[in-house]
Amino acid sequence: MDQTCLMAGAGYTGLRLARRLQPRWRVVALARSEAAATQLSTAGLEVLRADLDGKLAPGALSVADGAAIAYLVPPTEGTDGDPRLVGFLGALGEARPGALLYMSTTGVYGDTDGEVVTEASPVMPSSDRSRRRAAAERIAGEWCSTRGVRCVILRVPGIYGPGRLPLDRLRRGEPALRPEDSGPGNRIHVDDLVTACIAALERPVRGIFNVTDGDHSSTTVFMQRTAALAGLPPPPLIALADARERISPGMLSFLVESRRVDNRRMREELGVEPRYASLDAGIAASLEEMRATQD
Repeated sequence: MDQTCLMAGAGYTGLRLARRLQPRWRVVALARSEAAATQLSTAGLEVLRADLDGKLAPGALSVADGAAIAYLVPPTEGTDGDPRLVGFLGALGEARPGALLYMSTTGVYGDTDGEVVTEASPVMPSSDRSRRRAAAERIAGEWCSTRGVRCVILRVPGIYGPGRLPLDRLRRGEPALRPEDSGPGNRIHVDDLVTACIAALERPVRGIFNVTDGDHSSTTVFMQRTAALAGLPPPPLIALADARERISPGMLSFLVESRRVDNRRMREELGVEPRYASLDAGIAASLEEMRATQD
């Protein structure tokens, strides 16, 4: 495998990944629009225009031959499966990449009522969003198996970091569930996620890896600690019975799913020890970076 990475999804996580890969890697990032292409070029990336929601010609992404692929694009809302991923793989034509990294979600495990899940746990998604991710995992795995390509699937929980803290929610006084109604949570600091992505690209590993910090504090605790460290009022606490009137359906569906995601395989086989294994460390580092960029 040469040191080229074709990146689909150069957004919040992708841009930080691209910066860490350079200058050891040649990074080619897909851009849907001219504005996105300009932004990525300004960030120092090589850009290839491609609309994953359009029809890409077979071979349009032949740059991936022998390279590594980092696919960080979510499936399209309101679809069955993942047409974007299918179109992307079709556009590779006869190219045979050295590896395919697909970023999925721990949501594919569904609600286990707080029980621990490992990579061997059954996939039982309970939302349309997670069902699309489970389908995408199968698509990626089957394509790689047919081509003889190393496939790594990272199952990722909530991503936080600079610019991804619930500061606006706290300023608006949005409520959180009472501790007795708030189940265990799982998350990962964006920089630890980037470290896991690089390990997946550079190490001869394959298969599924949970990528989490190992801290199972609830979303309520996460909001409370963010408020304390940012000097904001803590969120008002409400009972689950009252949440449907105060919390958006999308957020509520996320909050009521409860599981503890095990990260042993990430640490032992992927070789990644989270730098931000505690909430306070990750939140403090995020706030510090945000303040530094504002100065």
